[in-house]
Amino acid sequence: MTARIAPVSQPYPEFAQEPLARLSSPEGDPLVLFTTLATDRRLFERFFGGGLLDRGQLTLRQREIVIDRVTARCGSEYEWGVHVSVFAEKAGLTREQIVSTHAGGPEDGCWSAEESCLVRLVDRIDAGCRLDDADWSDGLRYFTPQAVLEILMLCGYYRTVSYVTGGLDLPLEPWAARFAQYGTS
Repeated sequence: MTARIAPVSQPYPEFAQEPLARLSSPEGDPLVLFTTLATDRRLFERFFGGGLLDRGQLTLRQREIVIDRVTARCGSEYEWGVHVSVFAEKAGLTREQIVSTHAGGPEDGCWSAEESCLVRLVDRIDAGCRLDDADWSDGLRYFTPQAVLEILMLCGYYRTVSYVTGGLDLPLEPWAARFAQYGTS
């Protein structure tokens, strides 16, 4: 499969060299997503300026549940697979939970009450681009208002990433997880 925009190759543009070196894949090469974004300096810099992988209001585990769920709902096997491969073990996600992010739901028995709420919030945000009063109150049982804001922003950011990976038809990273590996297609 060939992406719709050819990614940059080495030598990388000067503006992208340091970020690409810092963010290499498990195989040592930068992600195709990143090298494709490096074809446009402004978009590359804006993308990295908007990232939410730093320490925020959510734990690593909570953040990854949000990212895995929203990218799976958007059908972005590329981004879901990258996050499952790089972060799922660090976040302590079980195989059953990984499957649930793609093919299950908040009612699955693998989630704690808090995590079930988190998955439900992601589903509501993704389905309607909003939270109603009941959803907001449900979220506040487990999360601060700032954490719910971060959930909203993560959903939006990774929906955008899903649009980019799908719209550009990026080839899957060879080392990344696949939906089919987790009993889904």
